[in-house]
Amino acid sequence: MDIRKKAIAAAVLLACAAPLSVSMDFAAPATETQASDAFAVDFKKGQPAIFEPSDGWTNGDPFNVFWHKDNVTFEDGTMQLTIDYDSSQDKVPYSGGEFRSKKTYGYGRYEVSMKAIKNDGCVSSFFTYTGPYDGDPWDEIDFEVLGKDTSKVQLNYYRNGVGGHEKMIDLGFDASDDFHTYAFEWHKDKIIWFVDGKEVFRREGANLPRTKGKIMMNAWCGKGVDAWLKPFNDEKLPLTAEYQWGKYTPFAE
Repeated sequence: MDIRKKAIAAAVLLACAAPLSVSMDFAAPATETQASDAFAVDFKKGQPAIFEPSDGWTNGDPFNVFWHKDNVTFEDGTMQLTIDYDSSQDKVPYSGGEFRSKKTYGYGRYEVSMKAIKNDGCVSSFFTYTGPYDGDPWDEIDFEVLGKDTSKVQLNYYRNGVGGHEKMIDLGFDASDDFHTYAFEWHKDKIIWFVDGKEVFRREGANLPRTKGKIMMNAWCGKGVDAWLKPFNDEKLPLTAEYQWGKYTPFAE
């Protein structure tokens, strides 16, 4: 969904008003990993110190949410990312929850336990991302559950701003009914996606992401992308995606 990702990069730059003086040549390669990068976080213990909620901006189209830290909560043994109405500002009508690592990470295995939102017009996600705001090329690897059909998950990746690698996978279950484990292994020459420990897809080749990125989770509703997400139905707000734990295991490549 190239239009969505292009909007992310442009709007984040505007929202954060960051200068683009950092050369792309200084981007940290994904090969720069070490054993101490490994972590496992259990969200029933509350917010881990190595992550933080997004707060105080909107990414712009096609995101129809304003990120608020209050939309990221920890209770009942899980982390909740919530989509709701937003009356705090006049930029967009809805609020969303996003949780991101403070550091960037390279080649390795990325895992999360997630229960997605079932509702037309919204997305529940787990992905890695870096881009111009961080002074990097735009590299990304995605798991996205579209609320219009939670029996499937959309996989994708970007290398230096080039996407178009979407792959829709039939899960064989409803991702909104219970928690399932979503993982991918990022190697120098391939990306392998897993669901509940079983390989579901892989991409191999030379033109793959190679810049270290932040680990991200978010829940949001869209606008202007009805053909992709269906029109957003706000009759059942608030809507919440839940996460139990996350894990990263570095690879030396």
